Amino acid sequence: MDEDGTHPPRVLGPVDSAASDRANRQWWDSDADAYHDEHGAYLGVESTGGDFVWCPENLREADIGLLGDIVGKTILEVGCGSAPCARWLAAHGAHPVGIDLSRGMLAHGVAAMAGDAQRVPLVQATAERLPFAGASYDLACSAFGAVPFVADSAGVMAEVARVLRPGGRWVFAVNHPMRWMFPDDPGPAGLTVTIPYFNRTPYAERDESGAITYVEHHRTMGDRIREIRAAGLILDDVVEPEWPEDFEQEWGQWSPLRGAYFPGTAIFCCRKPA
Repeated sequence: MDEDGTHPPRVLGPVDSAASDRANRQWWDSDADAYHDEHGAYLGVESTGGDFVWCPENLREADIGLLGDIVGKTILEVGCGSAPCARWLAAHGAHPVGIDLSRGMLAHGVAAMAGDAQRVPLVQATAERLPFAGASYDLACSAFGAVPFVADSAGVMAEVARVLRPGGRWVFAVNHPMRWMFPDDPGPAGLTVTIPYFNRTPYAERDESGAITYVEHHRTMGDRIREIRAAGLILDDVVEPEWPEDFEQEWGQWSPLRGAYFPGTAIFCCRKPA
């Protein structure tokens, strides 16, 4: 949102992996402090042992159990940010590792772990090239991390499939694909379609010199399913959380108004064949 309270129009244009990585690394490094000032408490970053919040609709792993039994399991969190989810997993008996592109976000995670009983290894890396051997993990997860911010999300699916052991689960939450059509506005203006659903051109923000400073990539629901299948994974379920009654907290474009009309989040539940 601009200083005058309006939402700027989206700028659409081609952006490759290198430009996406560079822009988003710099964005999250520079925005890490402000992001945690606004969202850290809700995400459980400041809580001992963290918290696992799947989405702005306030859906938590403790309540829904999408990962199944985690005790004793090795778990990779892809795009962990400051790692409240990985910390929660560790506090509940798992052996997680978190990866993120942003050193600034990871630094918040390291600081937050000072009060935890367990320490979670955090690695700076791009999700398009996971720095782990094949069949290293029992489970993998991502709560709005990495997948919408990379140019090659099909490559992320293939990389996750590579590092999972046979029978391993991969559960990831992203913006619901239909959200692409609407302005990033939590109010009435955010109920009007402005961009075709099938326009897959990335959204990019640029500075005064024209340099790209932030990128998000759009995939349709069908695109996501085909990427999952192309990686050799099986899609078991797609969860579309409904907005909870009496939940009034807004998060960017997510709001009770918009949540009453259409989903804001899609959670894909996949597994690698045994």
